[in-house]
Amino acid sequence: MIEGFTFDDVLIIPKYSDIPSRKLISLKTKFSRRIELNIPIVSANMDTVTESEMAIAMAVEGGIGIIHRFMPIERQMEEVRRVKRAENILIADPITIFKDATLGEALEVMRKNRITGILVCDAKNYLEGILTSRDVRFKKDLDLKVKNIMTARARLVTAKKGVSLKRAVQILDEHKIEKLPLVDKRGRLAGLITASDFKKISQHQNAAKDKNGRFLVGAAIGVKDGAERAEKLVKAGADALIIDIAHGHHKSAIDLLKNLKRKFKKTDIIAGNVATPQGVTDLIKAGADAVKVGIGPGAACSTRIVAGAGMPQLTAIMEAKKVAKDIPIIADGGIKNSGDAAKAIAAGASTIMVGNLLAGTKESPGEYFIENGAAVKIYRGLASRDASLDRQSVDKNSERQDREPEGISTKVVYKGEAKKIIGALIDGLQSGMSYAGARAIKEFWQKAEFVKITENGSKESLPRPNQ
Repeated sequence: MIEGFTFDDVLIIPKYSDIPSRKLISLKTKFSRRIELNIPIVSANMDTVTESEMAIAMAVEGGIGIIHRFMPIERQMEEVRRVKRAENILIADPITIFKDATLGEALEVMRKNRITGILVCDAKNYLEGILTSRDVRFKKDLDLKVKNIMTARARLVTAKKGVSLKRAVQILDEHKIEKLPLVDKRGRLAGLITASDFKKISQHQNAAKDKNGRFLVGAAIGVKDGAERAEKLVKAGADALIIDIAHGHHKSAIDLLKNLKRKFKKTDIIAGNVATPQGVTDLIKAGADAVKVGIGPGAACSTRIVAGAGMPQLTAIMEAKKVAKDIPIIADGGIKNSGDAAKAIAAGASTIMVGNLLAGTKESPGEYFIENGAAVKIYRGLASRDASLDRQSVDKNSERQDREPEGISTKVVYKGEAKKIIGALIDGLQSGMSYAGARAIKEFWQKAEFVKITENGSKESLPRPNQ
């Protein structure tokens, strides 16, 4: 029998440090084999934690969000597209509409995609005009045709495909316009550049982006429809795919991983969850570009109670790191505060996956309501009975409802914007690294040491304002 430790069982031993300010500590890390982040924080692929709004908030701060899979494939694809379009110097595939559409139809497309203007093209993608909020500001007849209220092509300011960003900014400024359509030699739409995106980019210097300047985003897939969902999500722009299965050290998960790695050679595939060195080793051999570690530590997970299976999270991370070598470890679950985040990274994780801490924020998709005068949101485990019932209503082939749930559904206090939670985690993590004398995560792995504490040591760690 081995001995296992979790975050509350240990403390990081303070060491000599010559770091003048914790703000100088770098949190750059690897999420997966080819994806780098500016902070080691990932929002969990849970249906009350991460959809496009949370994924955008995560990318703005330098991390990454994983869109959950408990929705129709088409909607998950659209969630991914929203993230990729959210802040992009060059929008390669802008939203368009036909000129014979009605104003009502155009407004619905604009609302759905959260845009203030829409380009008008014909069936062969020739640019015919643009419809913006200024064109529709005083229009009340929703049956009006777009062609009768749009700004026609002849009056549009456009630029050629391949225009430099410097020149694009000059054109936007000279003509006092917000949107600059790009066209090819034949007049077909080739992209869109907007003034608002330039402004956002200057404000989000730490954002996590792909090589084309778009926000990074991951998407979860299951075993049953994994191959089909994966293909469509890659086309939608997902930077990474996460195989979402409770017991990742399973033949079905390994077979899917091998299949995906053969098919998608340019897309990183993350596998898990596992809790043993052998589980990590087998997933890496099958081609995993990162491994999620954690069986049962999550705040909304009851696997250890129901199934009696799991591994204390700190030990699981440390043992995983021993065999993972250069493959990143994602510590999934059990993070209650910034101190736990520091311990998880010190133990060898490249990133932490957070669910409970981000649930209840403005960006989380959980249901919002007022209860006893307080604002709350729903937070639940994916193996909870409520989540299973919701999945059954969408997909009759999903896991049966009568099995014993391995998760709970609860309410969490509304917490405001996610960036406040992320900021607190970053501050605490940098402080923990400073106490170890580490200026970067790789150095933290080398320098960090733990001391096991007793029950009285745990009590001593807590503030005692009235003592």
